[in-house]
Amino acid sequence: MCRPVGHNGVMTPTSPTYRLAEAAEILGVSDDTVRRWVEAGRLLAGPSEGGGPTVIQGPDLASLAASLIDEPDRDRSRASSVSARNRLPGIVTAVKRDTVMAQVEMVCGDQRIVSLMSSDAAEELGLEPGVRAVASVKSTNVVIEKP
Repeated sequence: MCRPVGHNGVMTPTSPTYRLAEAAEILGVSDDTVRRWVEAGRLLAGPSEGGGPTVIQGPDLASLAASLIDEPDRDRSRASSVSARNRLPGIVTAVKRDTVMAQVEMVCGDQRIVSLMSSDAAEELGLEPGVRAVASVKSTNVVIEKP
């Protein structure tokens, strides 16, 4: 069940809106999770202008995203025990090893991530193509751009 938001039961055109699948991608959860949050009232959604697909207003999505950062599900990940907060879940697509180093390639959403590590570390982690993994990024400089 969707809850209409805005005037006359339609979304207000003053802020960006996101389809449920877009919201799921942004939050890093499944479409079903977003649907459950909408049904439970945790996230407000309603029909787009003209009765189109269900959408979520940008400020509402941003508010939920901020609350997930403040109170993440710590049992799902090691986020509480590591200092890197930029964690990108994905799948290993390639591993190149020599006797000392390994180059591990992953796809995390629509991003390609490459990591260099010791061959021993890659072996201990069991990193091979098809294995789920999380890339943790630690950086002193972050550039933000609009899509």
